[in-house]
Amino acid sequence: MEQVPFNKLSVFFPMWNEQDYIERAIDAAREECEDLRAGGDIVDYELIIVDDASTDRTPEIAAQLAAADSHIRVVRHPENRKLGGSMKSGYAAATGDVVLYTDADLPFDMHDVHKAMRLMRYYDADIVSAYRFDRTGEGYVRTVYSFFYNLLVRILFGTRKRDINFAFKLCRTRIFDHVTLKSEGSFIDAELVVKAEKFGYSVIQFGTDYFPRTRGVSTLSSPSVILKILKEARALRKEIRNIQPVR
Repeated sequence: MEQVPFNKLSVFFPMWNEQDYIERAIDAAREECEDLRAGGDIVDYELIIVDDASTDRTPEIAAQLAAADSHIRVVRHPENRKLGGSMKSGYAAATGDVVLYTDADLPFDMHDVHKAMRLMRYYDADIVSAYRFDRTGEGYVRTVYSFFYNLLVRILFGTRKRDINFAFKLCRTRIFDHVTLKSEGSFIDAELVVKAEKFGYSVIQFGTDYFPRTRGVSTLSSPSVILKILKEARALRKEIRNIQPVR
């Protein structure tokens, strides 16, 4: 059977003060997209930098990259909107029929996108979400937080997906005909997967090697972030549980 390529792959990176990572992230994404295009997996691609009101050189570098490559676009937030706001901006800006969201610190081998797109095609999946084989490199505290968070999401929403907040989600943009994201904080990863499942979209997973951040600072385990996740999970629980399948 002849392989029908996806029309366009949109890749977006939520970024806040990522001057140490932005060029490496864009280079890796560009290389992967060019390989996918050469292999007939996609026709075209775009790389979207969502600058969440950075205060370092991220805006300057992003502007330079966009000026040098027509595949690169920049979405700039005048005020910091955290992960949820950045992801909503990224999905809204994407013009492809498939969209990949990930972090600027490249927590996985970008070539794994090849595998994700192959799985999406073979299994006619709507979302391909990765989980980490081994996440101990990020430290004991975050590993424990993640375990209990994933357990909480399972209890509250019934999903059995692993490592639900990992920043590797490849989605067909058709899911956003029904999935409307509301979270402003880090609960948005779980909201995306759980709502898609509730509407009847197919969500599959595969494992990937994990490369922890070596520069900059992650804030995902701070008490304020955790409290916001819990508040948003509670606020959206009734809405999510009342969703009826559309497919």
